[in-house]
Amino acid sequence: MSSVRVTEIYLSIQGESTHAGRPCVFLRLAGCPLRCRWCDTTYAFSEGTSMEIEEAVSTALEHGIDLIEVTGGEPLAQPAAGELLERLCDNFSEVLLETSGAYPIEALDRRVSVILDMKAPGSGETKRNIVDNISHLRHGDELKIVIADRRDYEWAKALLEEHSPAVPVHFSPVHGEMEPRQLADWILADRLTARLQLQQHKYIWDPEARGV
Repeated sequence: MSSVRVTEIYLSIQGESTHAGRPCVFLRLAGCPLRCRWCDTTYAFSEGTSMEIEEAVSTALEHGIDLIEVTGGEPLAQPAAGELLERLCDNFSEVLLETSGAYPIEALDRRVSVILDMKAPGSGETKRNIVDNISHLRHGDELKIVIADRRDYEWAKALLEEHSPAVPVHFSPVHGEMEPRQLADWILADRLTARLQLQQHKYIWDPEARGV
C-alpha cells in the first residue's frame, strides 16, 4: 500500500481562499523543493512521519469535519499525492489542494479544488512556475499570488492580463512585510477583479503558532 510523509494533521479555521473562515482539516505533507523567501512552514522541509494513505485518511476523518485541505511543503512533490487526493475525495465532501504551481495539475482527480499559488519575483522562485497550469484551472479552483512589493504587484497584474483566469484570484500581502492597505490601494486604483486576501489564522492566533 502506498504511503506519504506527513508533517501534521490538525483542525483549524481556514485562513485563506474563498473558504476563509470555515472549519477545516489540514493535512500537511512534508518536503518541498522550493525555498520561497517568506515561507512560513520551513519545518515541513525536513519533518514528517511516513503514513500509509489509509492511515492518513482515517486520522483526518477523526476530526469530524467534511472539508479538508492538503498542503505542505509542496504536496505534489510526493509521488503518492495523487492517490492520497483520490482517497480523500472518496471520504470528504470537499477536498482542497494548495500547490505552488511547480508541478502539473491537469491529471489530478477532478473532484479536487486546486488553490494554485503562483510565485511572484519577490519569492525568489518564479522560475519554478508552470504557467500552463493556469489554463487547467476549472470551476471550483482558485489562483493565489503572494505580493511583497510593487514589482510583485505589476508582475501579478500582467499575469492576469495575459492569461485571464476564469477563477477567483487572490492577492495576498506578505504578512508583517507589506501593508495590506497599500495593496488595497493598488487594486482599487487599477480596478482589478482580484481579491485582497489576508491570512486570517495569523490574526486569530500567534503568526508563528503551528497546528492552527
